[in-house]
Amino acid sequence: MAYRYDPPDNLVSLIEDSVAAFSDNPLFGTKNAAGDYEWVTYGEVGRRIDNLRGGLARMGIKQGDAVGIIANNRTEWAICAFAAYGLGARYIPMYEKELPKIWQYIINDGRVRLLFVANPDILDQVTGFKDQTPGLEKVLLIDGHGENTMAALEMMGRAHPAAAIHPDPHDIAVLIYTSGTTGDPKGVLLSHGNFTTNFQAGGALFPELGSDSRSLCILPWAHSFGQTAELYNLIQFGGSMGFMGDVTTLAEDMAKVRPTLLVAVPRVFNKIYDGLWAKMNEAGGLAKRLFTMGVESARKRRELAEKGQTRFMTNLKFRLADRIVFRKIRDRFGGRLTTAITGSATMNVEIGHFFSDMGIPVYDCYGLTETTPAVTMNCPAAHRPGSVGRPIDQVTVEIDRLFLEEDSDDGEIIVYGPNVMKGYNNKPDATREVMTTDGGFRTGDRGRLDKDGYLFITGRIKEQYKLENGKYVFPTALEEEIRLLPWVENAMIYGEGKPYNVCMIVPDFVVLQKYARENQFPEDPDQLVADRGIQAMIGNEIAAFLKGKFGGYEIPKKVVLLREDFSLEAGTLTQTMKLKRRSVLEQYQDQLDALYT
Repeated sequence: MAYRYDPPDNLVSLIEDSVAAFSDNPLFGTKNAAGDYEWVTYGEVGRRIDNLRGGLARMGIKQGDAVGIIANNRTEWAICAFAAYGLGARYIPMYEKELPKIWQYIINDGRVRLLFVANPDILDQVTGFKDQTPGLEKVLLIDGHGENTMAALEMMGRAHPAAAIHPDPHDIAVLIYTSGTTGDPKGVLLSHGNFTTNFQAGGALFPELGSDSRSLCILPWAHSFGQTAELYNLIQFGGSMGFMGDVTTLAEDMAKVRPTLLVAVPRVFNKIYDGLWAKMNEAGGLAKRLFTMGVESARKRRELAEKGQTRFMTNLKFRLADRIVFRKIRDRFGGRLTTAITGSATMNVEIGHFFSDMGIPVYDCYGLTETTPAVTMNCPAAHRPGSVGRPIDQVTVEIDRLFLEEDSDDGEIIVYGPNVMKGYNNKPDATREVMTTDGGFRTGDRGRLDKDGYLFITGRIKEQYKLENGKYVFPTALEEEIRLLPWVENAMIYGEGKPYNVCMIVPDFVVLQKYARENQFPEDPDQLVADRGIQAMIGNEIAAFLKGKFGGYEIPKKVVLLREDFSLEAGTLTQTMKLKRRSVLEQYQDQLDALYT
């Protein structure tokens, strides 16, 4: 199928057009040692891109070569990317917080010739396996001066400029390596046209975006969600981005950056929601009554509006709560936030309504690395809570019901469009497994379309399993719901081939220790997770919370509490914070089996 590629149809033209149009606009903001943000302009970034492109050309980088980077979001990440694109090279980003063996695999599989690294510690680790990466010719330090640094290469390029080439929309721009939940990571080949059509289609759904738009960067650009929805999307409008320090400084950074746009995963909003209620419950008294009145009046106001009705007392209560309570909450987001986009999991409807009622609408979207990533999006003009929106421009979604009963209303989601990847690097068999003969991508996700074309996610086909009684269980949906409980930091459901489901729980020890103090339980975390009374309390809370939302056979009958959270370091989480189920089972199988004896 022929797709439309509107200008700019490559990422080199994107940055050149925006540097020319918005030269004096701020582009990136970085915290200095004092904790304040310092901003660089489009013009300043454009000059550094030109200089680095010249330096890369002097190093022999040419069309089709691979340039890698191991760094978190920062100004230099984008400069390296656009400089590489300007030579027709492929850009391969890697996470700073990654196992060295994964870096080594990616460097070899992607045939990285030149690698940028964020700091001396990473440099030492890469140097340690240099003998196992024979194709890697040069490693350059970003944070540093002198020989073998990014600064030296920019200086060289300033003296030896190289004109930019403008790739074809079908030329590969980026290899993004998936998390490798079931084996080696797969390098997803994404083209310039994959990215440009995706951010153009997504950006068109949000008419409020413009040159004064600003985001606080939370999502890593090493994933396509952060690149497309934030980096390239805001650059097309002349907007700006401030880099979050870390999760512990999120509230402080929000107040300083004052974003108008937030691109995040539902867990960020869930944590904020839980924190607000915990604070109100602890404060009690008038503050809690006002907050509760505001939440309730906002709900009634929304429900009346859906019927085309209004009520004076409801509006009065809402205005009062908005002035006294909700405005303070919006101020914690910087006071300017008008749009929030979320993906990777479906937003809890109640929490989504809560933020929208406060004046911060959260729009659920759906996509995958292999679709660059956006497939469907909710937006101000077309928003259906509980869904992940309708397909974006030029994208088509089909539901394949072949593996299910004929009368089923859901099935595997297949995506067609200019956003679909070119394939997996060096993995033709894996590519054939997921691509249909007519160019569609089999997502492995299960969903349904309603009569208006809104997509609802119903499960993950590869993660579903059958209980002993033959009934299907989709664990992700259960886990997402369980994580909303205040006692719970993380959860994993298990039960394949078993008579009932069980659940591994990582408690939120701050909340749990407060409960322990108030109810004469031991506060030591090791004693808490072993205490039968605590286990029973959390198990009962989960059962009550899930009742009516899931079938009785799906609700876990027993729980085991874990002392340590799932993590990247332990190999139980992917970089996008998804569970590596196989790794979790390898580490905790004995404890799970004990729940059935």
